[in-house]
Amino acid sequence: MRLYTRTGDKGKTSIIGGRVDKDDIRVEAYGTVDEVNCFVGQVMTELDVEIFKDVLADLEKVQHELFDCGGDLANISDKIEYKLQKDAIDYLETKIDEYIQEAPELERFILPGGTKPAASIHIARTVTRRAERLVVSLMKTDEKTPELALKYLNRLSDYFFALARVVNFRLNVKDVEYVRSAKVFRDGKRKDEK
Repeated sequence: MRLYTRTGDKGKTSIIGGRVDKDDIRVEAYGTVDEVNCFVGQVMTELDVEIFKDVLADLEKVQHELFDCGGDLANISDKIEYKLQKDAIDYLETKIDEYIQEAPELERFILPGGTKPAASIHIARTVTRRAERLVVSLMKTDEKTPELALKYLNRLSDYFFALARVVNFRLNVKDVEYVRSAKVFRDGKRKDEK
């Protein structure tokens, strides 16, 4: 197998159903999803297998879903169905609710960090938010953009926030509250959520 093809040497790349410029917003979107996946892989190398066996299994599941999400974003063909399914979002919501119960109650915004794996999870969270913003931009120019990809990324960033707090909690490291934050959370949720 040869890794290089030379077909992208003039600034174009293949997607499912066509070719686009390498700086196309679609490529930016699925490329950023790939970046998230790499950070998830990094997080997995930083977690203790005994303490985080459940988390590691979930993160591997997330990696597969991120591949699905990226593939869906790269798909402009009418002949290929999207891979990402709604049950992936439902599962993330279940895990978020579990993590909110496991970690100490939260009233204020926190600073990213604590332990090394929690800091890496916060990086994954912020890159996920960037991917989400790029998908929103893509949706403004292309009606074929899979709406489920946007919902998944939105939920995934919340999942990472909740997970970072659980990782710190299981490692006995307290989250550091942002000192100038008002009380913005109630019962683990932001006050503006219903």
